[in-house]
Amino acid sequence: MTDAFENYKKQFDLDAYHQTLGLTVLEQTPGYGKIVLKKTASTPGGIGGSVHGGVLAAMVDIVMLVAIFSEVRVGEVPAGTAELGITYLRQAQGENIYAEGRVIKRGRQLSMVEVDITDDEGRLCAKGRTLYAFRA
Repeated sequence: MTDAFENYKKQFDLDAYHQTLGLTVLEQTPGYGKIVLKKTASTPGGIGGSVHGGVLAAMVDIVMLVAIFSEVRVGEVPAGTAELGITYLRQAQGENIYAEGRVIKRGRQLSMVEVDITDDEGRLCAKGRTLYAFRA
């Protein structure tokens, strides 16, 4: 691990919201991020003991930020999530739920990120799509 990633990981993992959800960052490379939710008894649940869909949507938004901020351009001013969509494909079951975000297009004012959410067995549970805005 690079020093920059170790510092980022430390800040990410200490964030109160991330701790509440049980999230940790696993990887961050240019245009890419990966996080994991370690399911516990306090993880909000959905149907059949799965992870609640709202938690999965939060994972989409969070891993998008990991991917977007893997590269920061001079003069960029973050403006926030402009759009977030998620398609649930199967229940997210298991001890660990992973979210991987990939920057598809990075523009001056909007960047698009696609997210895959998978379970311990690598099964695709949900697909997310986001637009992130920057001030011009």
